[in-house]
Amino acid sequence: MRPGTVVSLILRPRTDDKRWTAVQSSAPVFVLASGWQLDTGGTAHASLRCAGTRSGTSDVTALAKAPDVAGAPGVAFTLHVTVVPYTTKG
Repeated sequence: MRPGTVVSLILRPRTDDKRWTAVQSSAPVFVLASGWQLDTGGTAHASLRCAGTRSGTSDVTALAKAPDVAGAPGVAFTLHVTVVPYTTKG
């Protein structure tokens, strides 16, 4: 991804008894996850925004858990994002 890029992340409803709970970035300075929204049908939405001038990597994780089970949600998947800056010289 290039700095300044905004990507919409759409998580379809799960087929097991788990529900999406959150999206987190391991390095918000490079990729910031925001705009978390969970629809009544089980679809979830989030925006991923890359830093304006920095480059680096971040792991964006989507968490899910069964609503009637106590405990912390588990990682359902991980998206590895690399931010590559635009070249400044020809």
